[in-house]
Amino acid sequence: MIKKLILLTSLVSVTLFAQVKSNVEVPYISYEIKMGKGFDAVNANCLMCHSFGYIINQGPQSRDFWDKKINKMIKDFKAPIDAKNHKIILNYLYKHYGNGKLK
Repeated sequence: MIKKLILLTSLVSVTLFAQVKSNVEVPYISYEIKMGKGFDAVNANCLMCHSFGYIINQGPQSRDFWDKKINKMIKDFKAPIDAKNHKIILNYLYKHYGNGKLK
């Protein structure tokens, strides 16, 4: 047990001394955000936790898909989205990032 603890401590402490000798450039990715009715609710409830890229990268999806995705955010990730904003966000996502199908 002591050997494992020493090994673990050593591995963790080694990362404290890691250095990069060159400039690190983080790529900037611009996402085309479609403005419209409901964007304020998306901005206030969704973008506080993840970028707009998460939404766009889902691809065009059905209304049912977006509804389940919002429910997942509420249930699994504890997003503070009330019923009114749920509907507003769903309508926005389906209108701008939907595929025209209900299911």
